[in-house]
Amino acid sequence: MADQRIPVVILCGGSGTRLAEHTDVRPKPLVEIGGRPILWHIMKHYSKYGFNEFVLALGYKGDQIKRYFLDYHAIGRDMTISLQDGHVAPIRNSLEPWKVHLVDTGEATLTGGRLRQLEPLIRQGTFMLTYGDGVGNVRLDELLAFHRSRGALVTLTAVRPPARFGALEFDGDRIRHFKEKSTLHEGWINGGFSIVEPAALKYIQSDVMWEHAPMESLAAEGQLVAYRHEEFWQCMDTLRDLRYLESLWDSGRAPWKTW
Repeated sequence: MADQRIPVVILCGGSGTRLAEHTDVRPKPLVEIGGRPILWHIMKHYSKYGFNEFVLALGYKGDQIKRYFLDYHAIGRDMTISLQDGHVAPIRNSLEPWKVHLVDTGEATLTGGRLRQLEPLIRQGTFMLTYGDGVGNVRLDELLAFHRSRGALVTLTAVRPPARFGALEFDGDRIRHFKEKSTLHEGWINGGFSIVEPAALKYIQSDVMWEHAPMESLAAEGQLVAYRHEEFWQCMDTLRDLRYLESLWDSGRAPWKTW
């Protein structure tokens, strides 16, 4: 079981412009798969491994995420209401054992700037870090053991996303190799599900993208390592991605449902 003192930071502030059909009215982490926000799916996966404290960096329409968790506690349980005096008593509490810190880090703030604002909550020790729009069946216990064995300040989970289109290799004008929708020609990318030591926060000098200068500097100093995840990972970047995730959930074969 995980070290339960390790908090999970989830970056929830982006505007999700490529999902405008949904994000015009709600923040991307609240876009639903199977009737539940993708944020809930991510948190359920962490909770399965014993991580139950979350720090959410809010931005675009962050008030809706605050309201979601307020309502989650208020109406997500069975209750008895005395209409004469308004007394409410829970019948049983079947809610998740989560502690959720909701921090407004600004609508236009970049990811590094959001982390800097969270520093009072996360500078005490190791913390997890991921994005509010990506799901996977990452083995978080193995990820943590890997991080501790490497001794670097940051471990990210490297994933190989499925190709959206076929891959072609050329020899002059001739196609030497044709492969339709394969992962063979896709490079590794940052899939989130990172583990960060608080000393890494000093690499954030201003309101910058965490994925730019800070991580580049960490890599240059040998302080950034990759945990390779060969199994399921999918971000919800476009309407096509959302429909794919919904189809997996509806079929009962969602690989990220580890709980």
